[in-house]
Amino acid sequence: MAKTVLISINASWNIINFRKGLIRGLQDAGYRVVVAAPEDAYSRQISELGAEYIPLEMDKQGLSPARDLLLLARYFILLRRVRPDIFLGYTAKPNVYGSLASRALAIPVINNVAGLGTAFIAEGWLTRLVTRMYRLAFGSSKTVFFQNPEDVRLFLDKGMVREHQARLLPGSGIDLELFKPASASEIDGKFRFLLVARLLWDKGVREYVEAARTLRAAHPDARFQILGFTDVENRTAVSRATVDEWGAEGVIEYLGPADDVRPFIAAADCVVLPSYREGLPRVLLEAAAMGKPLIATDVPGCRDVVEHGKNGFLCAVRDGASLGAAMTKMIDLLPFERQQLGASGRRKVEASFDEKIVVDRYLSAIADAIGQ
Repeated sequence: MAKTVLISINASWNIINFRKGLIRGLQDAGYRVVVAAPEDAYSRQISELGAEYIPLEMDKQGLSPARDLLLLARYFILLRRVRPDIFLGYTAKPNVYGSLASRALAIPVINNVAGLGTAFIAEGWLTRLVTRMYRLAFGSSKTVFFQNPEDVRLFLDKGMVREHQARLLPGSGIDLELFKPASASEIDGKFRFLLVARLLWDKGVREYVEAARTLRAAHPDARFQILGFTDVENRTAVSRATVDEWGAEGVIEYLGPADDVRPFIAAADCVVLPSYREGLPRVLLEAAAMGKPLIATDVPGCRDVVEHGKNGFLCAVRDGASLGAAMTKMIDLLPFERQQLGASGRRKVEASFDEKIVVDRYLSAIADAIGQ
């Protein structure tokens, strides 16, 4: 009888966009895959992958103890009914409450810390609370995957994980056939910068707009585009009204959200991510795989993808002037120099961030955890 893997995450959208390769890899290895996530427009596609989908109500960003206790109870009931051989947790609340319920039922757990979020960008009471919750939840986890060495060190230093639990993973991996250098886009003489992210202040959106305002004076034909969701459930979300104001000012072009980012990356001359902190930013990996030069902040996660002067440029965090200088430097390069940066990025992704690496490491960790 096939072993059951239960995957839980805070959005079905996340499964469809980032975990399809893992689900297929698990299925190819003979596992039955069950996914528990909040219901959204992407939930139906999970069943189309051949996985079993279970809707799971979740207050993703709330801090209500009552709602979190209710989520813990939902996980306990769900896990007792499904009785998976292993639980794979992603994002904060599944990692905490799914792990605690699994622990109570003696179900092995593998966690994935893809990024630390707002709570770890500014130290405060929320940081202390989240630290205690992770320490409790990860106490008996078989493996905790991280996406950059700085996050590993932080969790070790704060006692949230132990050395034997922590392993590095190259993000969620990139499908190198899906994301590959595209044919040259039509040239209109206008240099395109593209920021792809959920519209959060923590993603450096303010600094991007500041830099765009500065660059427009010297490069009036340059275009500054933003692709991503607005009004997301997050305490640092940028409102749609603010984005519309920037558009009316003429400083940025808001492209909206997109399920397939490839056409937008293909049309860009440079992809920018001035984030305050990342796990391992997928958009930079996708853009590098497509042969695009990059600009990002010199922070954990971003600097694991961008090698300054080799496949792009790094700039100072929370510094619009530093970002603007890096963007100016990118515009001033000759076309063949930007092509060299893009080609170097593609080689880096091929060598270190192939989706197959992620699947293999999960299969190995699962086998270790359930004694196969």
